[in-house]
Amino acid sequence: MTLVKTSPAAAPARTAPKPRSRRGRAERRPRVLLAVTGLFFALLYLPIAVVALFSFNSRKSLTVFGGFSLRWYRAFAHDDVLLSSLGTSLRISLVAMAGSVVLGVALALGLVRCRTRLGSLAGLVMLVPLITPEIVTGVASMLLFKGLGVALSTTTVMLSEITFSISYVTVVLRSRVAALNPEVEEAAMDLGATRWQAVRLVTLPALLPAVLASAVLIFALVFDDFVLAYFTTGVDPQPLSVRIYSAIRFGVQPTINAVGTLMLAGSVCLIALALFIPRLFGRRGGLDILSGE
Repeated sequence: MTLVKTSPAAAPARTAPKPRSRRGRAERRPRVLLAVTGLFFALLYLPIAVVALFSFNSRKSLTVFGGFSLRWYRAFAHDDVLLSSLGTSLRISLVAMAGSVVLGVALALGLVRCRTRLGSLAGLVMLVPLITPEIVTGVASMLLFKGLGVALSTTTVMLSEITFSISYVTVVLRSRVAALNPEVEEAAMDLGATRWQAVRLVTLPALLPAVLASAVLIFALVFDDFVLAYFTTGVDPQPLSVRIYSAIRFGVQPTINAVGTLMLAGSVCLIALALFIPRLFGRRGGLDILSGE
C-alpha cells in the first residue's frame, strides 16, 4: 500500500473573506434612527430657515413669499429705535465679556492652586449658576436690585450678565490651568521674577487661546440673552432681545425677521470663531513663552 503525497499547489486554496463595502454597512443601519435624526434636525432648523427666508420677502406678509428683496434689511438700517437697542446690546456684551473674563481667570487660577477643602467647596458653588434655571437667576437679580433700592437700567443688566457668565469662563479655563506645568512658573521666579510677573509673563500667555475663546463665547451668549436682560433692564434703552419681544407682542413685523437673521448669523460667526481660535494657536505650535512672544 503506497501513500500518495499531494503537493501544496494541489491543496484547495482558502478564499479570503470579502471586505464589507461601505454601502453594505450603511444599508444595515436602522432606518428608524435615520428617520428620527432627520425629523429632529427638520424640527430644529426648519423654523429658523423660514425666518431667514421671509426676511428677504418683498411683500409685507409672513405667509406668502413674493420674491427676494432687501426691503426689510433697509428698514432695519433706518429704524432708530432698533439701532439704539442694538448699540445697547453691544455695550452690554462688551462690558460683560471683559468683566467675566477678568474675574473668571482669577477664579480659575484660585480654584486650581487652592488645595484646601475651602477651594473644593468654592468649586462646587461655582457650578451652581450653570445648573440653576436662568429665570430663577433673573428673578433673584431683580429682587436684589429692588431690595437695595437700585433702579433697573443698563448697568444692572451688565452686573447681572457678568455674575451669570463668570462660571462659564471658569469652566473653560479651569482645565487649561490644571494642564499647565507649574515648574515653568517656578523657574521664572527662580530667575528673579515676582509672583505677579510670573503670572503675567508666563501663565497668562499660555492661557491666551482659552481666554480668547471664552471671551468670544461670552459675547455671543450675552448678546442673545433674553431672560436675564428682561428681568433686570429698565424702560429705556432696552437690549435688542427685549426690544424684539416688546415689538412682537403687537404683531410680528417682517423687520423682526431681518433682525433675527442678522443676530443668528452673528452668533454663528462668533461661536465658530470661539472654536477656531484654539486650533489656530495649536497649528502655530502654541505660544512661544520662552522667547517672550
